[in-house]
Order: sequence, then C-alpha cells, then structure tokens
Amino acid sequence: MNDTWSTGWRRLAGTLLCLTLSGALLAACTEKAAEAPQPPAAGEQQPAQDEPAPEETAPPEAAEQEPAAYTAPLTGLPVEQPADKRPLAVMINNAPAARPQSGLSQADIVYEVLAEGGITRLIGIFQSRGAEETIGPIRSIRPYLIDLGESYGGVLVHAGGSNDAYAIIQRQHKEDLDEISNAGPYFWRDKSRKAPHNLYSSADKLREGADKRGYAEHVELKSYPFHDPADESVPEGEDAAGVDVTFLLQNYKVSYKYDTATKLYQRFINGKPHIDLNNNEQLTAANVIVLGADQKVLDDVGRLDIDVASGGKAVLLQRGKVLEGKWVRAKGDVIRFVKDGQEVPLYPGTTYFNIVPNAPSFDSHLQLLK
Repeated sequence: MNDTWSTGWRRLAGTLLCLTLSGALLAACTEKAAEAPQPPAAGEQQPAQDEPAPEETAPPEAAEQEPAAYTAPLTGLPVEQPADKRPLAVMINNAPAARPQSGLSQADIVYEVLAEGGITRLIGIFQSRGAEETIGPIRSIRPYLIDLGESYGGVLVHAGGSNDAYAIIQRQHKEDLDEISNAGPYFWRDKSRKAPHNLYSSADKLREGADKRGYAEHVELKSYPFHDPADESVPEGEDAAGVDVTFLLQNYKVSYKYDTATKLYQRFINGKPHIDLNNNEQLTAANVIVLGADQKVLDDVGRLDIDVASGGKAVLLQRGKVLEGKWVRAKGDVIRFVKDGQEVPLYPGTTYFNIVPNAPSFDSHLQLLK
C-alpha cells in the first residue's frame, strides 16, 4: 500500500511539474511573439501602426483678385489712376521715309486714312498712355482729320495743313497745337532724319503747350463697351487669321495677322513688321475695324474729301474671328461698329480703324486671311 501511494504521488507531482513548465513556456512564447511580430503572409496587408490622427485644416481660400479701381475709357484696360485727361489727336506721318514711327504703341486708338499720293496718314489718339515717350514724325492736317480728332474731344496736334483745314481751324477757333503757327517750342526736330519726316513731340510737352494756350484740361470723354478682361468666350463671327488692306496703291498693303498666344493682331506694311522705334516692338491691336467711306479728289495736288460721318459697310476682327456689320456715327460722337443695330463690344486694348474708299467697292480693298 505504501508502494502504491508512493507511486501515485510521484505521478501526481510529475503531472503538476509538467503543467507548471508548460504554463511558463506558453507565457514566454506569448511575450516573444509580442516582441517580434511575424511578417504577414504573401498577399496579406500588414495592419498600419497606430499613429495620432493629423489635425484637420481647412484648405486655403483662393486669393480673390480685386477688380481694377479704374478703367481707361478708350482701351478698356485697367489703370492705377483715373484716366480723365483730355485726349491728344496727333497727325502722324506714314510715308516710307517716316517709318518706323515713334509712340504708336502708346496710342489708345489709331486711325489710318488716305492722304495725297496714295499714302495714308495716321491719327494717334493718346488719352490714358504715353507721357515722356517720343511721338512722331508729326505731319499736316486735313478737314476730315480735324473731324476725326475732334470726335474724341482731342487737342489737334499737327504741323501745317491744307488751305481748307486752316480755314476751318481759324474760322471755328479750333483748339490746336501747330508747330508752324502757334506751338513751335513744344516740338523738336531730329537731326538724324530729313525734313519733313523729322518733327517730334511728347504727350507731356503737348499737354504743357495746351495748358499754356489755356485749353481745357478735361472734356467729356467718349468711351466704348468692352468685354470683361477675364472673358475667354469666343466672339461671334467667321474664322479669320487676319486681313490684308489695300487703301489705294497695290504696292502699299497693310496686314493684320492674329497671334493666338497674345490674342492680338500684329501689324505689317508690305509684308514687313510695323515697328515702334521707341521700343523696337511690333505694333499690335486687340481690335481691327475696316470701314468704307465715300471720297472725292478736290484739286490737282490730289487732296481728298472723305466722308467720315455717314456710315456704311464695315468688318470687325477680334480674337481670330471676323464679323460683318456697319459703322455708324451720331452727331457729336465717335465712329462705332454695329451689328443688327447693336454696338458690338470690343476687347480691351488698342483699336485700329482703317478707312478705305468705297470705290470701286468696299470689298475690293480687303482680303481676309484664312
């Protein structure tokens, strides 16, 4: 019996020892597993480590672009100061010997119209731009040039004029600055060029001369409707890469070619870029208007009478499109482009008006570029 009890006790003690050792081994294995986690099986995603959640921040609000405080009435471009100065209507020589001219890139509006001999004259309307920059060469005036310049309320700037033009200026007491008769000190001659293609001035000097003569510094300014500068919509009209304009002489052709990168028309004369000598940059336009006008020859010299009041056919080129319409001009107003009786908004920038004869036909003076 003692042997039997002894044997049983030994078996129980061994069992208890095994259980104790197994528990210790299991605890050790569990602790080891916690210290060195096994990599996940192939194709199984490893659980992410617990990390503090990042603080949520609101996305930064897009900076709102403030609209321009002021807008130039003749270009629709933003300006830092009120554009309220009286315009200057400067007669600019466009004979081959006068090119390249200076200051045209600073004009708000440019008119091109025939003078004698088949060469055109340019009228630069300077209102919101140009200060110390040289402008010229400056040339003589004609009655229809008086009419166009005064339509903007501009001080007429010229050097001489036809007998008819002088008669109008003197009889109607026009406010003008004439290098020959009343404002010589506000012009200068460039010795590097031959007369009469060497007469220049600047907007600052011309305004000084206008003030000296007691001319009004401010007038009621004309303006045009403009598209919003941020407007990226395609204007109405047919596709056109530009236009060739022949005023009279076949060997004298003005071209405007659309540049999609700048959304401006580059100006050429006889296939060569028309350059502003001040900055050596090609002249450009946001809007190009070609309009037809009746004209007649007045004398043996070839001086012209051009009707710039009655209206007629016209085309407008902007943003690579051409639109057929009409030009109109109410009494005391500027020339405007209309379609179906409504004025068509322009795009901000310089506008070129090209006045061609109605004979033999308006369409014979322009060729659209595709």
